[in-house]
Amino acid sequence: MILIFGGGGQLGQELQRTAALKAMPYTAISHADVDISDTAAVSQALSAARPSIVVNAAAYTKVDLAEKDPDAARLGNEIGPGVIAAACAAAGTPLIHISTDYVFDGSKEGPYVETDPIAPLGVYGATKAAGEEAVRKAAPRHVILRTSWVFGAFGANFLKTMLRLARERDELRVVADQRGCPTSTGDIAGAILQIAPRLRSEVYGSEVYGLYHFAGAGSASWHEFASRIIDAQAPFTGRHPKVTAIATSDYPTPARRPANSVFDCGKFIRTFGFGPRPWTLETDAVVRELFAAD
Repeated sequence: MILIFGGGGQLGQELQRTAALKAMPYTAISHADVDISDTAAVSQALSAARPSIVVNAAAYTKVDLAEKDPDAARLGNEIGPGVIAAACAAAGTPLIHISTDYVFDGSKEGPYVETDPIAPLGVYGATKAAGEEAVRKAAPRHVILRTSWVFGAFGANFLKTMLRLARERDELRVVADQRGCPTSTGDIAGAILQIAPRLRSEVYGSEVYGLYHFAGAGSASWHEFASRIIDAQAPFTGRHPKVTAIATSDYPTPARRPANSVFDCGKFIRTFGFGPRPWTLETDAVVRELFAAD
């Protein structure tokens, strides 16, 4: 049994779908069901579900609003993960915790590896970094999975925003001086459910605990990502708005974004024997799914 916190989010919903397709039993809990910063509620959820593994896909993800509401970000990204980790440790249950590229400042030349020093630029990244540390301190049996630029069929994300704007506008102005690894929720969910048996194993578990980077294969700028989305949707809509490259300075936001969010996923590949799929193929697949559902 897999217990999923954050069941109402885009990754949580994808995890439920993927688990159902694999006939893997699961229980999904949304924020409306349990506040992950509530120690008693989290402990009760574990006692009721009696899971063999827990996935924390819950988070405060409003990057810009976090600058004005750091307390809410801290509850969702630091306090909550620490509570879940402590409950997992008490129950002897392995935990997979999802983190982010925002723990880095983006100043590195080249892809980030797990041993690179973190230096978050804003409240969101700082609280996610603190959440990682809370998990490390409370739950020895954990995997922290950092990912970046997440998109998928569920929830709100960049890909779905571009599809909406493609219907409404003849030109899209998209930042071209930030780079990352677009990562589909389907790819993340598949990876989580594939590594879960290793974490439960008494033989292999201790060998695979720790921090990993997992993000779509290949890298892109937001402009390149948007261009791929527009190309993928054109056969369905007959529309092909112009995608114009702009600088970060042309699109100011309350929270600073890392200029480089590219990940090296070599450690994950070496440990688990498989890696992420190309972001280009995942982008095309999600676009096809969304139009098939219309």
